[in-house]
Amino acid sequence: NNSSLTPGFFILSGIPGLEAAHTWISLPFCFMYVIAVVGNCGLIYLISHDDALHRPMYYFLALLSFTDVTLCTTTVPNMLCIFWFNLKEIDFDACLAQMFFVHMLTGMESGVLMLMALDRYVAICYPLRYSTILTNPVIAKAGLATFLRGVLLIVPFAFLTKRLPYCRGNSIPHTYCDHMSVAKVSCGNFKVNAVYGLMVALLIGGFDMFCISVSYTMILRAVVSLSSADARQKAFSTCTSHICAIVITYVPALFTIFTHRFGGQNIPHHVHILIANLYLMLPPTLNPIVYGAKTNQIQEGVIKLFCKE
Repeated sequence: NNSSLTPGFFILSGIPGLEAAHTWISLPFCFMYVIAVVGNCGLIYLISHDDALHRPMYYFLALLSFTDVTLCTTTVPNMLCIFWFNLKEIDFDACLAQMFFVHMLTGMESGVLMLMALDRYVAICYPLRYSTILTNPVIAKAGLATFLRGVLLIVPFAFLTKRLPYCRGNSIPHTYCDHMSVAKVSCGNFKVNAVYGLMVALLIGGFDMFCISVSYTMILRAVVSLSSADARQKAFSTCTSHICAIVITYVPALFTIFTHRFGGQNIPHHVHILIANLYLMLPPTLNPIVYGAKTNQIQEGVIKLFCKE
């Protein structure tokens, strides 16, 4: 009877082996969270109030900012409670809910980056048809499809995890409820969880990375064929911030996904947990900075906003 082996709550132990340094570790994470919230909310406000930014590229950026700030909010406040107040208990159902939102929102972020790559492809390869291809209804449908894809693929995580028996205890060596971290606490066979998790990672991340790669291959071909050096420079500059966002997101994500399944025994556990937290914190923190520094229209919008005030 698995219901008798389902704990009422889990204990999130934080970063195993670094408990004495929890307070110091919390400071940079708190600082990053403040930057992420202020930066992403500022971008959303700017894009919604500046008519010059009412374009597909910036709509997708606003969607990315909303996803980022929601993603880090699902984990960082709880993490800081562990570090500062030693509040390590999390209700079983709340843990499943946090696990769902973390993985759904990371999938959503990947999907939005893919949509932004397609946006750059249309803007550079079909500039005259850009406004007719990427209309507001098309943007809304693309965003909705990305959201529904994440929901439908991640919902089984909760059911697969809930069916497992937890007779070894209820302590999770992590700062948040990650799918495989929770599954590994059980005393049952979690092979289905591992296989399905890897399949979802390939379906979402693999598909999105394939689309991004194809988009930038076509963009590179189009840019190289331009006769004007200034035109090539301008085309490349419009993609720089997006390429930075892709690198920031996918490098720690791939590390986290594959070390959980293939190389976890060769990497110290505290290193894995730190990378997993950076995987959730780096994109929300750095994306507003990257886009603010690399996008002239956003810089101009910020200047106009402050001058208006």
